[in-house]
Amino acid sequence: MEFIPTYFPDLNETQLQQLANLHGYLLEWNAKLNLVSRQDAENLEERHLLSSLAIAKFVSFPKGSRILDVGTGGGLPGLPLAIVFPECEFLLVDSVGKKIAAVRDMSTRLGLQNVEAKTTRVEELQRKFDFVTGRAVKALPLFMSWVIPRLKTGSEKGIEKGVIYLKGGDLSEEFKELGTEPSRRECLLNYFPKHDFFETKHVLHFPATDLLKTEIGKSLVPAPKRKRS
Repeated sequence: MEFIPTYFPDLNETQLQQLANLHGYLLEWNAKLNLVSRQDAENLEERHLLSSLAIAKFVSFPKGSRILDVGTGGGLPGLPLAIVFPECEFLLVDSVGKKIAAVRDMSTRLGLQNVEAKTTRVEELQRKFDFVTGRAVKALPLFMSWVIPRLKTGSEKGIEKGVIYLKGGDLSEEFKELGTEPSRRECLLNYFPKHDFFETKHVLHFPATDLLKTEIGKSLVPAPKRKRS
């Protein structure tokens, strides 16, 4: 790997080796399932691993956090994040069974004990999570309509629980339709300044409390009824 050791100098040798192995496993599985385009496969470390790890630059998940990675595809960003945050629990979901089979295989070969992979739609899950991650899965209003009911509220170590989302382009119309903007956003180019590919890519944080105040949130999670006095 060329870039990750430079941008993440605090990773230990085991983590760096796991990320290098993941790079190889993704290429291996991509030859079978076409998880990413040929052009992206040729730039896998930059466009997929480094992109996923931007979340680790953006936020440090508190120890013990439960994280749901929606539309994980080939395990991104979930698997790289699980390597970086071994004391957190990750559930990676996708509706395509073949992709989840690949994720399970890679997770097993990487020796990750903090990862569960499941073929399902997020709407069918019953558990709640501290954070939900996604990488350009769908337009923000639709994605949030899936995940809002799965979110816990509150904060821990100064970090508000909610959605951490990777997406590029002009998102102003999606923010307008959603009814809220991220509490924090960061261009990936600020983290990886030598990579022009990230010039229009952003990582966004939507606190669960903000999402619950939107019309989408109110329709999905009605306010509790007041008790009669």
